[in-house]
Amino acid sequence: MNLKQCIALALLSATGGVAMADEPIVGLITKTDTNPFFVKMKEGAQQRAKLKGAKLLTAAGRADGDNAGQVTAIENMVAAGAKAIMITPNDSKAIVPAIKKARAAGVLVIALDSPTEPQDATDALFATDNYKAGLLIGQYAKAAYAGKPAKIAMLDLFPGHPVGISRHNGFLAGFGAPGISAKTVGLAKTPDVVCMADSFGDQGKGQTAMENCLQKNPDINLVYTINEPAAAGAYKALKALGKEKNVMIVSVDGGCAGVRDVKAGVIAATAQQYPLNMAGLGVEAGVEYAKNGKKASGYVDTGVTLISDKQQPGVASRDTAFGLNACWGK
Repeated sequence: MNLKQCIALALLSATGGVAMADEPIVGLITKTDTNPFFVKMKEGAQQRAKLKGAKLLTAAGRADGDNAGQVTAIENMVAAGAKAIMITPNDSKAIVPAIKKARAAGVLVIALDSPTEPQDATDALFATDNYKAGLLIGQYAKAAYAGKPAKIAMLDLFPGHPVGISRHNGFLAGFGAPGISAKTVGLAKTPDVVCMADSFGDQGKGQTAMENCLQKNPDINLVYTINEPAAAGAYKALKALGKEKNVMIVSVDGGCAGVRDVKAGVIAATAQQYPLNMAGLGVEAGVEYAKNGKKASGYVDTGVTLISDKQQPGVASRDTAFGLNACWGK
């Protein structure tokens, strides 16, 4: 038995034993196995796999950005007999050759949450409309400011990531910036954006980014954050300077901790997404392909809802009671 076969057998054994011949095998590869978003995604995949009588293989990168770990996971799952693989790409471009090899071997590959570059490198994409998520919180902020001049800090993800670009540009479009659309390439910038910094979606790095932005411009009064951990970091930086009551923070994700921060007034509004639904739909598509050869294709929108306890005119939203019932990462 060669090394790849040994690894494949170990991967199967870790999920409960070698699958029976009539039991379809599907795989889920997340960016990490610690982020609550991906923990919920794995939970959704496990639930749906059990319901559909499928064997689920799971793997994850060691940390955000670990492309090599995801490449190895794809190779191992193909060797283990997976008919379909779902993946949240750590590197939207570097992962493409490994996906191409898997598809050439007859495996259905579905991107979850984050697209590859190009998007059609996978058979399908099941994800939040990240541009819409940004648009919703931008519209909310615009309505809340009601013409009041804004000095905006943008706490982004990291350079080049399509999710970060979509949310960033959606926010600015929602806030009323002209000439920005879902097809805009790169991070847009408008005159009212006084600082842009990368947070890597991390609370500590978000706090540092906010501190740096406040040093650059202490009059910042509106903060966009890529996700709720970054928002929590931004709030901590603002509070340390006694500025938290005069600055609005808006964000994206809708995790349970984030929705609780909305309820507490730390975040004014967040756009909630649904990782459990992404993974569940992905498993269903994988099982359908394994059993009937029917391939999922194109983009499937898995939904987004604006969550806030302070409604703004003309902007549809749900309150935190709804958000806490639908959230993830409790």
